[in-house]
Amino acid sequence: MAEVAVQRTSKAGIWGWMFFDWAAQPFFTVVTTFIFGPYFVSRMASDPNTGQAVWGYGIAAAGLVIAVLSPILGSIADQTGPRKPWIAFFAAIKITSLCLLWFAAPGSNLFLIVALFSLASVAAEFSTVFNDSMMPRLVPKSEIGRISNIAWGLGYLGGMIALIFVVTCMAGSPETGKTIIGLDPLFGLDPKLGEDARATGPLSAGWYFLFILPMFFFTPDAIKGIPIGPAVREGLSELKSTLAEVRQRGGIFRFLVARMIYQDGVNALLALGGTFAAAMFHWSITEIGMFGIILNVVAILGCWVAARLDTALGSKAVVMIALVMLSIATIGVVSTGPGFTLLGLIQLSTVDSGGLFGTAAEKAYILYGLLIGLAFGPVQASSRSYMARSVTAAESGRYFGIYALAGRATSFLAPFLVATITAVSDSARLGMAVIILFLGIGMAILVRTPYPADQPVE
Repeated sequence: MAEVAVQRTSKAGIWGWMFFDWAAQPFFTVVTTFIFGPYFVSRMASDPNTGQAVWGYGIAAAGLVIAVLSPILGSIADQTGPRKPWIAFFAAIKITSLCLLWFAAPGSNLFLIVALFSLASVAAEFSTVFNDSMMPRLVPKSEIGRISNIAWGLGYLGGMIALIFVVTCMAGSPETGKTIIGLDPLFGLDPKLGEDARATGPLSAGWYFLFILPMFFFTPDAIKGIPIGPAVREGLSELKSTLAEVRQRGGIFRFLVARMIYQDGVNALLALGGTFAAAMFHWSITEIGMFGIILNVVAILGCWVAARLDTALGSKAVVMIALVMLSIATIGVVSTGPGFTLLGLIQLSTVDSGGLFGTAAEKAYILYGLLIGLAFGPVQASSRSYMARSVTAAESGRYFGIYALAGRATSFLAPFLVATITAVSDSARLGMAVIILFLGIGMAILVRTPYPADQPVE
């Protein structure tokens, strides 16, 4: 397919596109990973292992829906042209679902709350498919890695700001009723009823609505295509041909398989890492929130460095470095418990010095968390630029749909295995250890993948 000429978009248009990540990230930071998710596992469920299993199955269900529909929607979007109407449609679903999480009081129906969370996750991912597919039209390929990592870093900055706000102004101690800085929680939130955690749903919804507006106002969209009815028929037909075509493009096919596997591990680690720590160390929302803030600070640094490394070394090198760091960190996380790390090879004092992260095991967990923070932004941002450098602007919608499929085709598998092994063994540690396999296998395939992926396979 012929390349579409790309003229550099205005600064306002590029910043509007990048602010989509800023708008979207608080959902993943304060709802999925650090505040609402751990609250669901440790306080809504009858016990943490049951909570992790139900939460994991919810993530798996959302991943299955995303895997099936993302490539279909991407192909249809290439036919209809503009991406913004699709983003607006799924934004409405995401915002509504997040607002309804306010009703997730202790004792509520776990499966109903997980269904709302899963619906928000599906809508968030579909919106991302359409936003990512805009990228090849905004700047020349030489600049894609830089703006992708900067956008991801902006996302972590936005997530960190939202998390700091929650920890300092909303999340009160169940014992004292005060926030970490000694204030009464805003809006009269009662931490004993979980209102501080439940409020992160509406907070993330409002943040998302406000900060996606610059993208709608300033970022140019694709020209209008054909009406939705014919677009669906053409899109489905094109998807079929694309799936056949991608098998003939060996480098892209290998990259997509590698990403399918390692992204499963990354997704599971991000979704379940906070809940694992909360259950093991009995962390409060304040401690989980501070852990999240630390991770987001180093994540911003990681993306800033990766933005330069991606230009200098290429996207593949950045992804490989990040996967090695994530593998080391995951081994450390699952081998740490009260009084030990590395499965007992290193014994740690169990004395609690008081305050945040008072035991040696908690401090070791924080160190492993720093590696995760440095790596989980670049592994995703540079994977995105790896793909964008490997396809033309004209085929970006359908190929980013396939890219989303590769990120979600088996994304239900890692959390499903984590949840199932946790349930069968009654050990969250054994369940989390599955993640290491996904990261390792993905790396092994990526090593032999060309860069850019449209080059011939050796």
